[in-house]
Amino acid sequence: MSEFQATGNPCSKCGDNITQAEVQESTQKSSKRVRCQQELRTSGEPCCDESGTHREVHVALKQNSIEKNFATSVSFPPRVTCQLCSKHYKEPRILPCLHSFCGQCLHKEIERSGTKQNMECPSCQRSITIPDGGVKAIPHNLHLGFEVEVAGYMSKIGSDGEKSCDACIDGSMGPAVVFCCTCHHLLCKLCHDHHKRNKILQHHQMVGLDKESLKVLPSIMKPITKRLCSQPGHEKEELEYYCETCQLLTCRDCLHKDHRTDEVGNIAKVHRDAMREALVCAQEVTSKLTRAIDANDKMAKQVGTSRENATLIITQAFEQLHQTIEERKKTLLSEMETISLSKTTALALQKEQLMKMQDEIHHYTEMTSLILQTHTDHEMIALRDLLPTELKATLKKIENVSLTPNQSNDIHVSLHTDTLIKELSIFGRVMGSSPSPSQSTWSSKLVAKVNEVYGVKVESMTSKGERYLYGGLQVRAELRPKSQDGAVIPGEVEDHGDGTYTITLTPQTAGPHQLLITMDGQRVQKSPCDLYVRRKYTILCNPDQLINCSGGPTGIAIHDSGDIYVSCVSDNCIHVFDQAGQQKRTIGTCSSGSGDGQFRGPRGLFIKGDVMYVADCGNNCIQKLTTEGQFLQKFGQFGSGLQGQFNKPFSVIVDQRDRLIVADLNNHRVVLLDKAGTWLSTIKDNDHPFKNPYGLALDPLGNIHVAAHGSNCIKVFTPEGTYVRSYGDVKRPSEIVIDEEGYSLVNEFGGNCLSIFDSQGNKVHTVGNLNAPRGIILYSKTGSLYIANSDGNTVLKFVM
Repeated sequence: MSEFQATGNPCSKCGDNITQAEVQESTQKSSKRVRCQQELRTSGEPCCDESGTHREVHVALKQNSIEKNFATSVSFPPRVTCQLCSKHYKEPRILPCLHSFCGQCLHKEIERSGTKQNMECPSCQRSITIPDGGVKAIPHNLHLGFEVEVAGYMSKIGSDGEKSCDACIDGSMGPAVVFCCTCHHLLCKLCHDHHKRNKILQHHQMVGLDKESLKVLPSIMKPITKRLCSQPGHEKEELEYYCETCQLLTCRDCLHKDHRTDEVGNIAKVHRDAMREALVCAQEVTSKLTRAIDANDKMAKQVGTSRENATLIITQAFEQLHQTIEERKKTLLSEMETISLSKTTALALQKEQLMKMQDEIHHYTEMTSLILQTHTDHEMIALRDLLPTELKATLKKIENVSLTPNQSNDIHVSLHTDTLIKELSIFGRVMGSSPSPSQSTWSSKLVAKVNEVYGVKVESMTSKGERYLYGGLQVRAELRPKSQDGAVIPGEVEDHGDGTYTITLTPQTAGPHQLLITMDGQRVQKSPCDLYVRRKYTILCNPDQLINCSGGPTGIAIHDSGDIYVSCVSDNCIHVFDQAGQQKRTIGTCSSGSGDGQFRGPRGLFIKGDVMYVADCGNNCIQKLTTEGQFLQKFGQFGSGLQGQFNKPFSVIVDQRDRLIVADLNNHRVVLLDKAGTWLSTIKDNDHPFKNPYGLALDPLGNIHVAAHGSNCIKVFTPEGTYVRSYGDVKRPSEIVIDEEGYSLVNEFGGNCLSIFDSQGNKVHTVGNLNAPRGIILYSKTGSLYIANSDGNTVLKFVM
């Protein structure tokens, strides 16, 4: 129901309802008085006199006129037409999805939905949660209501016939000639002239009533922004404030001191700014969506092109296959005809020979029968030698001739049809993504050995990083020696048909190599890569290089740069050498000391990144320094087994968890610390005791191998310290190192040799003629083994 029909017609300014009696009373007033009151209303003065009598009945009449015009209008623009009722909007409400409908239409939709909690938007089918107040709590679309009002004015103004002036009650001053876009009134010439003469009204925009002038009406007509309070007693107060607590427009008399309120203009500005920001974001997203749609369209065209190309490729391939099969068919038929002709010709020649012999025999048998029947004894005697001799000669010839066919009936056809059909049934692939060599991966052992098969597994991937599940790619591999001596080793490739491939190759020479893997002519990820090929341990004999290092070399570590760090127990320092064996610098004072960065009998070394850990045996601590020699930290003190105490720490290593593992020699235990030196746990198994742990190493599984110097064996424990096994019958083992395959290389201090064990603990080789070997390390980049030959004051380098 329209608000004008509720209790009468409200004044457009004060909001009071105008009774029918007041309308009748006002119609008796002169038009001059009405124009006077119109001037007062427009200038901001109250439109009611002191007695409360309404003087703006012309406004009520105008509203009645508009209502009637709405009711009789037969056509409205689609923008002001409700989608549900196909009529002009009445009290339009706007949903969260920004679609608007008549309030009454929404009420019917909610009832039709059968629930008062939610409904589907009739336009976009989005689920809409209905507020607690129902339709009345759904916001008014005030602007759309104004557009409906504009459409009503245009319909009214554009109708045929004369229009009466809205400012003249009786219309005695003549028909309307213009429309005021500010007052929303039709004005006669007199009222129009009055507007132009009035300082307050002269700036109002006017449009003529012809069709051309009316076209600009929607663009220049503005809504009347002044709205009055509807609370009793506040009817003359303008809604100038917005209460954020109540979320309502309010007048100054309705303000609550404890509520958050602000002027309507300020609140509107905040929301306008927020909307502008949202609009900017929406425009950016729209641009992105536009580009995405364009890219989608472009891709759709490319898919169409790819489809045509793929169709052509498939068609041509099968035409070629068909042509090849037809040609092969002709070839096989020709071969069959040749074989058949050869056999029939040979049989025909044999038959001709046999028939000739048959004729000869037949001739002799007939003649012999005739002679026996007709010849006299004298005649028989005359032919006594002729016939038998010729017959015997003919029979002799027959003995040398095969009486079986000289050709078989075999024309064997070998087509392997089932195999071919099976191959053709899976021949070719059509996929929505193609393999990407740059995304494809491979894996293998870190070390290759001379004359041993080296395997590589390749996985083909798509450009999206997904597994490519089909075979048929041209995967190639080769192993190139970096020196000029060796030959390039090609790899043998096995296609598993599921996108994975196995490559096997057998290196022939030791030394640095480069492994190159390609897929369809392009390099796969991380290819080429460096690969060092080692000699087998069983051929180790004499060292390839000696590095002189006085002072009793004990521990060895190698930096990523290739620099060799050697701790010297007598010199109380650490010497640094390059790969050529030239000394670069010394870390420490070369004299016994207990200060920071000073050593007393340093033993084991371990380098991780640019940090070096030193088992400072004489000072009963672990020192932490940079590889340049800058002191960082030290932890530990002399003691008989409490936390934080050491009694001659001989070795230190760091595991994958960044835990420090220390061989505490005279406390007969292995100690685990965190990287800050905080005590974590101790390995000291009473069921499997060991004496004087000297060296430590980690196998590929992370297990801890302890060279038990006083127990003459190697003890193995899990990373948590649980005993696993023992192996090796070795004499006073010192340091130990384990390669990538689990082989253990153990220095026997008491046996002056190096013992090599496989991953099961079986001894496979021994290298003798060492002199009190202590420190040991494998450098995978060059495939070299370094041993600290302590009493010989040398570091031995074996090129693997």
